[in-house]
Amino acid sequence: AASPSVELRAAPTRDKSATMVKAKKGAESMNSKIQLLVKSGKYTLGYKTVLKTLRSGKSKMILICNNAPPLRKSEIEYYSMLAKCHVVHYEGNNVELGRACGRLFRVSCMSIVDPGDSDILKSVEQ
Repeated sequence: AASPSVELRAAPTRDKSATMVKAKKGAESMNSKIQLLVKSGKYTLGYKTVLKTLRSGKSKMILICNNAPPLRKSEIEYYSMLAKCHVVHYEGNNVELGRACGRLFRVSCMSIVDPGDSDILKSVEQ
């Protein structure tokens, strides 16, 4: 008695889509630009100092992490709209933004006053 042959198939695996790979590369390049900015440029970290730089008109660009409180996010966006300053929503959370800045604490927002050697302003405006 021959038993019916059973064909074993591997479960379909999902490959990383091109968008996931691009997002990861985009985050890595953004982190490297932030690290270069920290070494060579001028910046402020934190909500209060970001609002101060926006009110004084010194800020060129604002980075906001993805888990910042919505009210704080909208307030920063409103101030930056008045100051005609570009806002970038960082893909990572506040721990990852702090780590990208080379800090051991959480950073919810960051104001770029002088980019230094980093081309972060040009790359984001594209």
